[in-house]
Order: sequence, then structure tokens, then C-alpha cells
Amino acid sequence: MARIAPAPPEVYVPLMGEDVPLVMRVHARRPERAVALVSFFGAWMAETVTLPPRLVEMVRLRIAFYNQCRSCMAMRYESALADGLDEDLVCSLEKPEEAENLSPAERAALRFAELMATNHLAIDDAFYDDLRLHFSEEEIVELGQIAAFCVGFGRLDATWDLRDDLPDHFKDQGPASGGVVATPWGGTEWVKVGAMG
Repeated sequence: MARIAPAPPEVYVPLMGEDVPLVMRVHARRPERAVALVSFFGAWMAETVTLPPRLVEMVRLRIAFYNQCRSCMAMRYESALADGLDEDLVCSLEKPEEAENLSPAERAALRFAELMATNHLAIDDAFYDDLRLHFSEEEIVELGQIAAFCVGFGRLDATWDLRDDLPDHFKDQGPASGGVVATPWGGTEWVKVGAMG
């Protein structure tokens, strides 16, 4: 059971509709902020993003793994699915440095995402020089902003233990399940959410 009770339907339904993930129902405890968050996320991740949706989704899922945010790991954005994200690609996130189905740019972005989630101070001048081999300055800024958003909100959402509305693979993993590490790979079901990008 979630550590923070979700807002009642009379609060979140008028703002976001009936089919709202548990994570957003909890955020709706502060309805005005939940609406702002949805608006911000939509504008920031869909309307202004220039990186490919497939790359953004892999970065988001890799960070979700390190955050152990099961809500984030259980989601797949429609735009990323349309851009070539499939479960084979998601499975490659277990060991991206060994994956044959990733480009060098994708590997660099995933390494950046991993370090943002685990050891951000290891991202030094040489690391940024390597990113510049694959991305423009503007794309590097965008990648960093996306990673920062995912690290922060993913960690918060993970502390809330939001798994009641997730497929079994994600309910049965994670810190609350006796220490079993949750992964975005290996499940047969996930939650499709609206377009991103």
C-alpha cells in the first residue's frame, strides 16, 4: 500500500480525469501543484523536447532502475514505442555497454543518466567532451534537464511505494519485497501512457 494516500476521486477526476495512475493521484493531494506538474511535464517533455523519444525513454527507464521507482519502470510512452522502443531494447538497458542494439550516442546518454542517478560528481570535463562527440550543446543541456527531472521525481515517487496499480512484475519487486531489485526489463506487462514528444 502506498505510503501516502491518494487524493479522493472528487479531487483528481475534475482535474485529470478518471484513468489516472496512482502516482498522479498521490500528487493530487496538492491539486494545484499536480495540475502544474502535468502541464509542465507535458510542455517540457513533449512540446519542447528535441531528442528522439526512444532515447528519452531509455534515459528515463535507466534512471528509474537506479531510483528503484517502480511506477516509472512500469510505464512506456506511446511516442517512444512509435520511435522503435520495444522490450528487446528495454532489456538492453540491463547492460547497455554490452548491448548491440544501441548506438554510441545512446550508450553515452545512458552512461550520463546512470552517473546522474548514482555518482553525478564523476561527470567531469572529459565526460562532457565525450558527450559532444554525439550531441550538440543544446542537446546536452536538454539531456541534463531530463535526467535531473527523472532523478528527483523518481526518487520521491519511489519513497511513496506506489505499486498498487502496477502489473505484477513491478508489484512483486523492489525494497518492499524483501530486497529484490526491481527492473524495467523482464516483465510481460507494462502501462502504456500518452505521447511524449
